[in-house]
Amino acid sequence: MNAASLLASAAINIGLAVVVLCLFSILRKQHSNANIYYPRRLSLHHPISFDRSFTLQRFLPSLDWIRDAVRVTEDEILSSSGLDALVVIRFFKFGIKFFVVCSVVGLMVLLPLNCSVSPGLSSSSSSMNSFTISNIPRGSNRLWVHFSSLCFISLSGIYLLHKEYKAVLVKRVQQLRNLRHQPSQVTVLVRQIPLCDEHKAFSCSVDHFFSKYHPHAYHSYQILYTAKHLEELPVAFVAFRSRWDAALASQTQQHPNPLLWITQMAPEPRDVLWKNLSIPYKHLVLYRTGVFVAELLFTIFFAIPVTAVQGIAQFEKLKKWFPPAMAVQLIPGLSSVITGYLPSVILSGFVYIVPYVMKVMARVAGYVSRSEQEQKASSMVFYFLMGNVFFMSVLSGSLLDQIGKSFINPRDVPSRLAKAVSVQGDFFMTYILTSGLSGFSLEILQPGLLTWDTMKLHTWGRGKKKTNYLYSFPYYRVLPFVELFVLVGVVYAVIAPLLLPFLVVYFLLGYVVFINQMHDVYETTYETCGQYWPHIHHHVVLAIIIMQITMIGLFGLKSKPSASIATIPLLVVTVAYNEYCKFRFLPTFYKCSVQDAKDNDELDNDGPNDATCRKALDAYRPPSCHQAYVGTEESTSTQPLLSPTV
Repeated sequence: MNAASLLASAAINIGLAVVVLCLFSILRKQHSNANIYYPRRLSLHHPISFDRSFTLQRFLPSLDWIRDAVRVTEDEILSSSGLDALVVIRFFKFGIKFFVVCSVVGLMVLLPLNCSVSPGLSSSSSSMNSFTISNIPRGSNRLWVHFSSLCFISLSGIYLLHKEYKAVLVKRVQQLRNLRHQPSQVTVLVRQIPLCDEHKAFSCSVDHFFSKYHPHAYHSYQILYTAKHLEELPVAFVAFRSRWDAALASQTQQHPNPLLWITQMAPEPRDVLWKNLSIPYKHLVLYRTGVFVAELLFTIFFAIPVTAVQGIAQFEKLKKWFPPAMAVQLIPGLSSVITGYLPSVILSGFVYIVPYVMKVMARVAGYVSRSEQEQKASSMVFYFLMGNVFFMSVLSGSLLDQIGKSFINPRDVPSRLAKAVSVQGDFFMTYILTSGLSGFSLEILQPGLLTWDTMKLHTWGRGKKKTNYLYSFPYYRVLPFVELFVLVGVVYAVIAPLLLPFLVVYFLLGYVVFINQMHDVYETTYETCGQYWPHIHHHVVLAIIIMQITMIGLFGLKSKPSASIATIPLLVVTVAYNEYCKFRFLPTFYKCSVQDAKDNDELDNDGPNDATCRKALDAYRPPSCHQAYVGTEESTSTQPLLSPTV
């Protein structure tokens, strides 16, 4: 891709983004669009003021929404939308800080260094390659500057990640304290309950077991029944007399056979996926193996359109293999638009369906909570994007560049591969522009809902009350793409520093867009108290590791083996840091320490009272079921639940 193609892509994407954002700033002022742009505030009955008079100001674009978004504080996000939402916003802030640091190094150090070498002295023939490491001659001592930049960027990323991990951990502990009255903090989900030897029933088995082995902690239970035959579910919600008791029970092996009496802290009542509780625990491994196979096949199948997209981006190579493509050059400027803008648009269109496909796959995997399901879907989407959008884009671009030449001059393959990796930086610049500027602007405009609402207004919905389009925040659709761009930016930070300013703009726009969306549009349907952050952290560390491995190979291809060897200790430090975080921070994100549980109990005078524990179990009634209390005054058990699922 040449400079003209990149400029064409930038001009088109920036122009579209400006038009869309201006259109949004006008449409959000219209009272008729409140159900699209303010559904969350409407559901909370927050006042919204509109100018209903026919004035020019009402139909002129403005930047008020950006000003309002910037003024929102972290405490306001935390109190209104929860810690999960704040983690997303802090991730954008992390991206801004990190890529500003990378941009300073890239633009002030690496870019002038790359450009100061005469193109005639290197193997670079493309005008854009003069801005990349491809322009540095093999064996040049200038590569030590790139090595130093690699070390600085890696250590800066690790420092910012470590600082963020600690901050989120502190906020998680505080959020659990603020939400200590939630029923999930005194309730344990128990699965694989064996039948009672005497009565051949799960219900009395639960009561006997916990009365015997947790005599002072156990309060009451609820068994889930099938709806059709009132049978065979070995699942119960068990309430304990304190948070401390619940934390101990959930983290303790209950039986010599670890596949019996499996315990975990119960998800929030609104987070439970009731249908999946009926799936036998021993079958989950089969479900998840099937999901893994389906994900693998889908990833392999998707390699076809990615390779085709790279055929368009590598237009000079495409002309050699498909001569009719030369006809495009007959129209002035068309080839720049096709190679600079069209590939990223096509790829974005194909990738758009991926999160929804992965969400369906994660749903089949049998997770008992919506949050676990979306976390799984988010990770699946990220690894799909890493494999297909990132690696396949690089490999397919390199493949088109190497076919034929490798057989003629096999000794030149290393240098051509190094050049091909750098050339793909141009494609990723256009992809960031398309998915970032255009993608975020379309996210805030909501064109699909606008079209749908207009159709309803003029057809079957005429005269009826307008629907409030209120949805939960799509973590599985947002986070993986942001993580992908972190991966792209980190890997190319030293190779093609011209890409870095695009990422700064990407994260700045994403920051204001999603603050607006959190505040006005999306509702909070569950709260994991920051459990998305460990996934984000791991994926960013993985990006840093891939950058270092790439540079080890690139230094070798540039005939600088000493720089490759010097990078290995940096790689070891990064891997060691990631392992340290798994021991130091990760467990606290999935378990509640007994110290925190006891401290929370002491805030409530040594724990919840009897009525609170009963209300906790009451909160775990599935939809469309009934419940009645039975037994003597001394009994703390409850009538089994009638679940509507099988």
